[in-house]
Amino acid sequence: MMAAGVDAPDQAADIGPPLWLLAELTYRCPLQCPYCSNPLDYASQDQELTTEQWVSVLRQGRAMGAAQLGFSGGEPLVRQDLAQLIAEARQLGYYSNLITSGLGLTEAKVNAFRDAGLDHIQVSFQASDPELNNAVAGSRKAFEQKLAMARAVKAAGYPMVLNFVIHRHNIHQMTDILDLCRRLEADYVELATCQYYGWAFQNREGLMPSRAQLETAEAAVNRYRDQLADAGEAMKLIFVTPDYYEERPKACMNGWGSMFLTVAPDGTALPCHSARLLPIEFANVREQSLQSIWYHSPGFNHYRGDGWMPEPCRSCDEKGKDFGGCRCQAYLLTGNADNPDPVCSKSPSHDRILAARRAADHATAGLEELTYRNRHNSRLFYRTG
Repeated sequence: MMAAGVDAPDQAADIGPPLWLLAELTYRCPLQCPYCSNPLDYASQDQELTTEQWVSVLRQGRAMGAAQLGFSGGEPLVRQDLAQLIAEARQLGYYSNLITSGLGLTEAKVNAFRDAGLDHIQVSFQASDPELNNAVAGSRKAFEQKLAMARAVKAAGYPMVLNFVIHRHNIHQMTDILDLCRRLEADYVELATCQYYGWAFQNREGLMPSRAQLETAEAAVNRYRDQLADAGEAMKLIFVTPDYYEERPKACMNGWGSMFLTVAPDGTALPCHSARLLPIEFANVREQSLQSIWYHSPGFNHYRGDGWMPEPCRSCDEKGKDFGGCRCQAYLLTGNADNPDPVCSKSPSHDRILAARRAADHATAGLEELTYRNRHNSRLFYRTG
């Protein structure tokens, strides 16, 4: 059911094209990270688009105006047609980015992807040392493989882009993490403090750092920036603060159905990679054109504009900055995606954020108490969902 005041066909003339297309090629992955953003019931969704169907999606997206393309998952490297899709993206004129754990990558594949036209590779790590990295990833060989592939990416001439998801079990390693990035000659480092969707929301109490931990880590990053500047080194550090420690919500995806378009492995088209958790029916590229979905489908028009907004969002002078915040966050925390994002201090539900902060100050859960992302646990969620 569409929100009040929203009419898909009449709005189409005011909607710009998608500029960023995220191709979630698969939910398959060799790792078991307890903060994965994939759906909890991903094991029940095993129908992946074929190579030909993905090529059609890429062509449709480019014809609509999409310029940035991300290949993600799960782990996109498990798709045997990845090089073919990269070559198609190059021919179409996309700037393409591979978001990978590095598992399944080889030096030969790095070079093959470069030759096929891939512009950018981002390699993720779980920690600065092999013991913690492998424990979080659920793989005994993950750390050494990641090191080798990060070096191979650098040797192939790509910009070195590393990603670390930061949580209470690795946040104390901030300086060690940055030292590792420096040794690997990283150009960009994203220190992505955990955001609580998917498996991360399930594990929030065991992952969320305290405010004191967060402030200590951010101070360490700022000191490191100063050290890099003094040494004349250009490594750029991006520290992403968790929503739960903000007083205003983020402009989620720059507004619902505004710039970003995600296509899930089964062809479901989404305004963000977490949106399928919402009680909204989203169209599938197997059944409708991407253009029809983007401009006219009820799912993409559900939260466009501001006609759907309740108070205090509707009369807030900041609604043009944050677009009402994150609908997935509102749903997870209040049970109703129409509600104001509880991150906002003006929200009637902001006390739920404050309670989560207080809980983080006293959390004691260890790694062994987290629910890890694997098919067994996913099937349990599917059966009880």
